[in-house]
Amino acid sequence: MSIRVLLADDHPIVAAGLKQVITASREFEVVATCSTGDEALLEIRRTRPQIAVVDLSMPSKDGMEVLHTVVKEEIPTAVVLLTAEISDDDVLKAIRLGVRGIVLKELAPQLIITCLRRVASGGQWLEKESMGKALEKMLRREGGLQEMSTMLTPREVEIAKLAGAGLRNKEIAERLFISEGTVKVHMHSVYEKLNVKTRYELMLYVRDKGLI
Repeated sequence: MSIRVLLADDHPIVAAGLKQVITASREFEVVATCSTGDEALLEIRRTRPQIAVVDLSMPSKDGMEVLHTVVKEEIPTAVVLLTAEISDDDVLKAIRLGVRGIVLKELAPQLIITCLRRVASGGQWLEKESMGKALEKMLRREGGLQEMSTMLTPREVEIAKLAGAGLRNKEIAERLFISEGTVKVHMHSVYEKLNVKTRYELMLYVRDKGLI
């Protein structure tokens, strides 16, 4: 019996090309081709394919939203994200959501069948270069958080990250529902404990640790 695959991509040429590659293999059957995230979810719910290959960037709902909904509704469809490019943060977000594959569009014709076979057998396919960078960033972030946590209180870590992301004291106060004066007190403590003298040095420190 063929493995049932759904395709979702808002570029007709890409969708048609992938469908041709996939259907050329007798292992797979394309049960639906969609051009929006909403349409993809409707067809996933209706046809229950084993695998859904979904473009990360689409109208109505993007691939990440489709993945999130499939997981939330406990639909037994493995989601593979197809993308021209993807940030390290999106790779990590997709992995945490349970993505079963990530394929770059420039490599899709050569790798899509290999990816589908891996996913159909219960495995995971992640494009090596993107995955490597994302894991490096994740490890750096976790190491940075651990280092900061040994020196700062949880509230100070929170404030240091927000300040490092460029937020001013007033914005931090509004975000955390505390007074601006309280933020200033925490910031003074953060400067002393991290041995930084300016907001710019704090921003560099936080970015170096991969926290933003």
